[in-house]
Amino acid sequence: MSADNERRKPAAFRLDDPGVIVTASPADNAPPLSSPKSVRVQPEVDVFAAPVPVDALPPARRGFRWGTLFWSALTGFVSLAAGLAVTRMIEDLFARSQALGIIGAVLAGLAAFALLIIVGRELFALFRLAAIEKLHTRAAAVLANDDRDEARAVVADLLKLAQENPKLARGRTALTSHVGDIIDGADLIRLAERELMAPLDDEARRLISQAAQRVSVVTAVSPRAAVDMLFVLVSTLRLIRQIARLYGGRPGWLGLVRLFRQAITHLAVTGSVAIGDSLISQVLGHGLAARLSSKLGEGILNGFLTARLGLAAVDVIRPLPFSTLPRPALSDLVKDLTRSSDSNT
Repeated sequence: MSADNERRKPAAFRLDDPGVIVTASPADNAPPLSSPKSVRVQPEVDVFAAPVPVDALPPARRGFRWGTLFWSALTGFVSLAAGLAVTRMIEDLFARSQALGIIGAVLAGLAAFALLIIVGRELFALFRLAAIEKLHTRAAAVLANDDRDEARAVVADLLKLAQENPKLARGRTALTSHVGDIIDGADLIRLAERELMAPLDDEARRLISQAAQRVSVVTAVSPRAAVDMLFVLVSTLRLIRQIARLYGGRPGWLGLVRLFRQAITHLAVTGSVAIGDSLISQVLGHGLAARLSSKLGEGILNGFLTARLGLAAVDVIRPLPFSTLPRPALSDLVKDLTRSSDSNT
């Protein structure tokens, strides 16, 4: 701040004093003071509050998707070839015997009907996963803007999603009885998280701990690296499916591949895919480096990798973002893994 009279002795002033004039213009262009005892105060400019000009990035040019055209054309060609082969086979069966032709036609019809059912179930599972992902996004928006009407809509959809889980009966009842009492939308989302997500988070933590222990033990005694990789992949896919079913999803094979890819992407974005110094210090802090064989140490690291993928799957498939409840951390599973490794030394 600056004053008009530089020779004025140091003194203390209150901004609400009638003799203090706060002005945003320089002292040279400001009107004169009403009395000698008055003082003019000019606030300093906060350079950090000034907007920083940011050049808008040009939109990325999206050309023709040749990869999409290739796979679409290849899929259509294979479908036509398969249909033509089935048709010729049925015609050959009818040429040999009418009974064989009928049996072939019936089997082909049953196979086509089963394929339609499988495709329908896969599409339904993908739509359900997309709805859960959209619910997560809507809840995060409500936590940011505190929209009461949108919060009630999110809670209504969440209750429909949790209707099939008998473990959430008590939470559904408590949440339904308090929906009309909550005024703020963000508080309503937090209440829904405490009532519905708390038991699911505990169960997810238990599933991740069991899967990580199983992987660490099996890969520690496995004789070949290929068996280790296959077992880790199968265990991880099974864990992701269990977590998805726990939070209301019903992933098929396509949905499972999508969730696995999203979990890997989440790990890459958050920087948790690599085994960092903190993880190594956790392992060394338990004195395992001096007592465990290299194979058993690899088993522990595989268990940690499985746990990381499980935690990433929780972040991906959970219908509500973490706002009130603590996010499950890898440090919570260290004791379980080290305990299982100590019992196998």
